[in-house]
Amino acid sequence: MADQKFLVMRLGSLGDIVHAFPAVAALRESFANAEIIWVTHPKWQALVRSSNLANDIWTVDTRDWTALRGILARIRRHHFETAIDYQGLWKSASIPFLTRVAKRIGFSSDTIREAGVPLFYTDRVRVNPATHMAEQNGELSVRAGAASRTGSVTLAISSEDQASTRRRLEAHGIAEYVVLSPGGGWRSKCWPAERFGKLASRISQELKLHCVINAGPGEEDLVRGVIAAAEGSQPVAYSGNLGELMALLKNACAVVAGDTGPLHLADALRAPVAAIFGPTDPARNGPYWHSGVVLRWEGAETTYKRGSVPDRSLLHVSVDEVLSALRGLRGSA
Repeated sequence: MADQKFLVMRLGSLGDIVHAFPAVAALRESFANAEIIWVTHPKWQALVRSSNLANDIWTVDTRDWTALRGILARIRRHHFETAIDYQGLWKSASIPFLTRVAKRIGFSSDTIREAGVPLFYTDRVRVNPATHMAEQNGELSVRAGAASRTGSVTLAISSEDQASTRRRLEAHGIAEYVVLSPGGGWRSKCWPAERFGKLASRISQELKLHCVINAGPGEEDLVRGVIAAAEGSQPVAYSGNLGELMALLKNACAVVAGDTGPLHLADALRAPVAAIFGPTDPARNGPYWHSGVVLRWEGAETTYKRGSVPDRSLLHVSVDEVLSALRGLRGSA
């Protein structure tokens, strides 16, 4: 239908947006001529744009009342027929409701953390909470009329970001490398920084590869911990914009990370990943494109409990085990 207009709500964060891409791709493939407008936080505009799934990307910081009033007015003027809230929070569900979008699709109360949110929807979709989040998101697309839950996703990286990343690596004498991403939203799902450091040392000695540490704001202590335990192998700390991060991940020999945004971004870019999981379930939150291996202690308990120290299950994943996984990834390349 040429004049169909879809409003997609997924404000953040990195990994969650990546796991929304297949569902929006299914929408795009089923409604090739439809207009899809994606509303997200300004921080993630470039990420959404890289997917080439939306006709336009509108941004809003919901903590900014002026910006919030602006986006509400803009949505009202556009007269959307359908809104799909892939986020399931008050801040994302209330926007289509307040702008009187006629059909508002979201998750049922069975899987939403914030009480009362489904009251904002006209269509409440019950999903299997054990399936992967990308598939759960896809159920919302099916309710909107998509022929399938998920579609094909290819992320674009600009030539400028590719060149900038290459220059920065060359300045450190780095050609082939492994990316270590020790951070995460909660420390309870992060493999210890000390083990990342010991892994960096083994990678340098045995695989003859450089290590590049990727960490976000507030994770400086993790970077210091990795470097301190790296026994002179001198891993390089790297920070850049989102496009540069994508280039860094895409061209890596492998990426080692926990259940965090850079892992899922690397997986979407089809970079080989060694994913270390603890209290979160890889069947639900793991690498969707299966671009590598998942390491998880067989006795790990799925709790989603947020804490300030690594979950005890992560301590059962050894440096030897991760290094063996990396050898396997190198052998299959």
